[in-house]
Amino acid sequence: MSEQQEPQGQGKFWAVYQDLKAGRISRREFIARATALGVALPVTLFVLNAIKVGGAEAAPAGGAARGLGRAQTAPARPSVGTENQQRGAGGELKILQWQAATHLSVHNSQGTKDTIASSLISESLMNYLPDGTIIPNLVTEVPTKENGGLSDDLKTVTFKLVPGITWSDGQPFTADDVVFTWQWIVDAKNQSVDQTTWGAMESVEAVDPQTVKVTFKQPSLGWYFPFTSIASGGAIYPKHFWDGKDAQAANDEFRKAPIGTGPYVVETFKENDQVTYVVNDNYREPNKPFFARVNIKGGGDAPSAAQAVLQTGDWDYGWNMQVEPNILHEMEKAGKGTVIATPPLQVERVLINFSDPDQEVDGQRAEMHTPHPFLTDKAVRQALALACDRQTMSEQFYFGPPVEPPAVNILTGIPAVESANTTWEFNLDKANQTLDAAGWTKNGDVREKDGVQLKVKYFTSINAVRQKNQAVNKSNWEKVGFQVTLGQVDAGVFFDSAPGNDQNASHFFRDLEMYTNNPSSPYPLTYMQSWYGGKDGANIAQKANGWSGVNESRWSNPDYDAAYESVIAETDQEKANEAFIKMNDIVINEVVVIPLVARANKAAVSNTLVQDNLALSSFEAEYWNIANWTRKAQ
Repeated sequence: MSEQQEPQGQGKFWAVYQDLKAGRISRREFIARATALGVALPVTLFVLNAIKVGGAEAAPAGGAARGLGRAQTAPARPSVGTENQQRGAGGELKILQWQAATHLSVHNSQGTKDTIASSLISESLMNYLPDGTIIPNLVTEVPTKENGGLSDDLKTVTFKLVPGITWSDGQPFTADDVVFTWQWIVDAKNQSVDQTTWGAMESVEAVDPQTVKVTFKQPSLGWYFPFTSIASGGAIYPKHFWDGKDAQAANDEFRKAPIGTGPYVVETFKENDQVTYVVNDNYREPNKPFFARVNIKGGGDAPSAAQAVLQTGDWDYGWNMQVEPNILHEMEKAGKGTVIATPPLQVERVLINFSDPDQEVDGQRAEMHTPHPFLTDKAVRQALALACDRQTMSEQFYFGPPVEPPAVNILTGIPAVESANTTWEFNLDKANQTLDAAGWTKNGDVREKDGVQLKVKYFTSINAVRQKNQAVNKSNWEKVGFQVTLGQVDAGVFFDSAPGNDQNASHFFRDLEMYTNNPSSPYPLTYMQSWYGGKDGANIAQKANGWSGVNESRWSNPDYDAAYESVIAETDQEKANEAFIKMNDIVINEVVVIPLVARANKAAVSNTLVQDNLALSSFEAEYWNIANWTRKAQ
């Protein structure tokens, strides 16, 4: 422990956590000591509920484990051996991110691939450690009631910015940049995907160049999550970048060559192919980053990326190892690298389109007021869910329980908000009976009702594991009377957020689609926006909002919306937990989405890298800690 840095005061939380696990302190004392350290209450309660004191223990959700199926967790201080290093001494770091970045503007990102590629440049005010602890990044301390940064009513928060930080072009980072970021995000013309999150703020004021005062429209336990982690939309943008420019031209320029406060700047950017980065000479830590250059290369697929890291050793890091376990285990035998994984917070799921993707209304397909001809029938959705063999997928294409178990909930892996009210079953007989009772009768192999046939287009990204999931579902769905047409789209296109790309996930111009998502915060409000309608459907992906609405299913439910809105203003943690569980139960019981497998976030890592410094977390953009990445001494 002596060679690890304390993360600016918050690292002591790890020691308190260890005392709780070992039974040396009570739950009450744990809360008191965590509060004294300035840890946000939602995070304290999340960690408290993530373990079983005095008995079997689960790693805190979000922390990485080295070696699949093993219970080792990543350390809370991810900066081992960086004290005496020299900036740029490490040469090139080579990352295979087989879903290449389309752009580098975090607040326009509709896919993980763009967000993580931006994280070398853009930063948030605060970050999450792998155990869920909030640590300061661009601020001097995490605001709390005790230090005066958080009001008693949880409505106002004051941030003190770290003095002396500059943008990569040398301009000072000030409170005006935080104010501008809020203004830019809530301006509908910029089509930010974070409008709902940042729209909860009534005002953002620059008290002085180093002080920001944020006032929320309503008090909230989740006051911190818009500012913590760029994975949940926390990136701060530079006001001066837009000064004197046409707004749209500046937006377009920023998407390709942003400036930030992070450790790197863009050297070259080839859309949907490759980004190379070089050191930000104005980065605030003079001995970091260790690597002089970072090469993030797209293209190919997960198996080829795994091979290049684990077998040949030609690359240092392979992102998103959605590869069958027997293949990964065989590759690891070469001794060049290791697969690491987080606990399973991600959910591979089937999304259901509640609008008609084949009918064009007012110049757009899947118009939110045009209902799907048969997926709006709950019996049809129930039959689809009953005919999903989640156990086979979990055990044959993933690592199986407990690493990657069948999924029952859409909100999983955070014990305090994981519902115990829901169940799942694989039952083809019951699926057939459900359709029979609803009047869907077979005409040959395909069921129909009132001249409408159960013919579905089922799409996902190109990936061997996903194609096997598709094959299992297709086979079983056809056994109960559906005609299934499978479709696959290159991942770079499927997760591309361009408004004109009608093949991407946000347009959802098919009946069913499948991919993975997960909470980017222990307080998963942003994640649950995926089924929130918003006022007049403002959060629903439509042509009118440039497909920036994150509700891709075009499903709207007043009970769900009310539960979501209640959490925004909730100041009682237990009531907030109940509301999250209620939201999960509504979408599961109404079969708005079909969870398949609770997935771990897996990466292939060269044995030459110091793995403890990677700090792989489900709550952060994958490369958030890249300033601390280093290579083992040769």
